[in-house]
Amino acid sequence: MTKKVNIPFEERPQGSTDVMWRYSQNPVIGRYAIPTSNSIFNSAVVPFEDGFAGVFRCDNKAVQMNIFAGFSKDGINWDINHEPIEMVAGNTDMIESDYKYDPRVTWIEDRYWVTWCNGYHGPTIGIAYTFDFKTFHQCENAFLPFNRNGVLFPEKINGKYAMLSRPSDNGHTPFGDIYISYSPDMKYWGEHRCVMKVTPFELSAWQCTKIGAGSVPIKTEEGWLEFYHGVINTCNGFRYSMGAAILDLEDPSKVLYRTQPYLLAPAAPYELAGDVPNVVFPCAALSDGEKIAVYYGAADTVVGMAFAYQQELIDFIKENSI
Repeated sequence: MTKKVNIPFEERPQGSTDVMWRYSQNPVIGRYAIPTSNSIFNSAVVPFEDGFAGVFRCDNKAVQMNIFAGFSKDGINWDINHEPIEMVAGNTDMIESDYKYDPRVTWIEDRYWVTWCNGYHGPTIGIAYTFDFKTFHQCENAFLPFNRNGVLFPEKINGKYAMLSRPSDNGHTPFGDIYISYSPDMKYWGEHRCVMKVTPFELSAWQCTKIGAGSVPIKTEEGWLEFYHGVINTCNGFRYSMGAAILDLEDPSKVLYRTQPYLLAPAAPYELAGDVPNVVFPCAALSDGEKIAVYYGAADTVVGMAFAYQQELIDFIKENSI
């Protein structure tokens, strides 16, 4: 059910039994990949023309948060623009923005849609579309502040656009569940429904404080495969890990399966140490129907990649579901 794409991939390391494994050359994007950057992380990638395009969170050396376009032939070696994306008006007048961060990108019907955390009297979900990753048309914000982790489904569901998000507060949110909302026109959003809540500590502690949608869902025969992050508040602060769920194709508010164990947790040096230690934060996933490549932010500083076999991963989620 997935269009065949020549995605970047590396085989599982010899001797490993992990269902998901890190790229041996991580991080794929360093913190100083453009002249002004302090860090580049939590970024989104999609197939584009004969290669890949992406929208990248690049915090500058004043630690101002903004999003930048970039291109790659192989999905691993990237050329990121040195100037942030400048929006033009889309389905509304231009909306002020104090910051932009944590973008996601997906193709729907005839264009690429970008969502991000938009600073409008606090964090909310900004939306834009582009045809070429050169001109970006900004649309209405999806929700009232405060909200984060806006992730669009790659096709309409029952004739409507659908988006996952996490209502939040104006700080370093110590709570959060995943919701789904629908829109007839990518301007007005409603029909908000709860999808997943945090787990009891004793059931699955790595996701007991807050959770948030990660990558654009991948459509499979068994449901929407969604990578998400889960957080536990430890004596050393928040710790972000990656899990996955399978949502019903017709009604994605229904969770069919959800991992009790995490798929990837901070363990590598570039995940344990950085501007925000102990973070694995998925923002994009590529699939060719057999293999999967996940892009994730590591320690809020760099971008890493991890890989899996799609059916093997689905089987793992089903066998280790809450």
